Amino acid sequence: MKIAIIGTGNLGVSIAKGLIFSNAYTSLYLTKRKTEDIQEFSEYNKVIITSDNIEAVKNSDILIFAVQPTQFERILEEIKDELTDKHVLISTVTGFKIPRMEEIVGKDHFIIRSMPNTAIAVGKSMTCLCSNEAGQKRIKIAEAIFNRLGTSIIIPENKMQAATVICASGVAFWMRLIRATTQGAVQLGFDAKDAQELSMQTCLGAASLLIESGKHPEEEIDKVTTPRGCTIEGLNEMEHNGLSSSLIKGIQASFKKINNISDQ
Repeated sequence: MKIAIIGTGNLGVSIAKGLIFSNAYTSLYLTKRKTEDIQEFSEYNKVIITSDNIEAVKNSDILIFAVQPTQFERILEEIKDELTDKHVLISTVTGFKIPRMEEIVGKDHFIIRSMPNTAIAVGKSMTCLCSNEAGQKRIKIAEAIFNRLGTSIIIPENKMQAATVICASGVAFWMRLIRATTQGAVQLGFDAKDAQELSMQTCLGAASLLIESGKHPEEEIDKVTTPRGCTIEGLNEMEHNGLSSSLIKGIQASFKKINNISDQ
């Protein structure tokens, strides 16, 4: 696959690392205005660094846009005359809806929206996908790309804002929980390095249990809680202090904010 990442900022870099790590391309163009920021990628085979979006589009079939929402319309206007019936447009741009893209480049192009998260850099992203009518013919290509970089799921476009909160912002939420667990472990006597290792691996193990078993979290919780035991004591104390409620309220606050931004 001849792929171009248009706008290789933080997310674009993460996608590039995932593509390189999984060897998922025949050529990979990376564009950025300040190319010196991404020169490290020029060491990899068949990776081309450029500030010229037109060059990248002309030499690629799959275009992954990872730019800021305020830049996206200008970039689409810039490259629209270079688009052919071979191009697949994959947008990671928050809040920029498919009908708005179609107004600029036309409804006949294969347009797909994706919402990965930064774990794509290590092949562990949860990526949500949706498409326009034409894009349904090529959405399997997007699935193939993002399944090599983690896991993907196809959802309706009207759920993409919510998916952004759960999957993209969600990485930060889980990082904060790991940090809090690490701090607790330090308070119990572990040094910082060991405390973080314990927290990270336990978090990974908990998620892996659910992925492998397909069970509800409460089923696994029941296995480690005994009458009058230390686990239920800790869980109840957390709930008395609003653990679940705080998480849900935080998710709702993020969702409200992202909808306010997209309406502006």
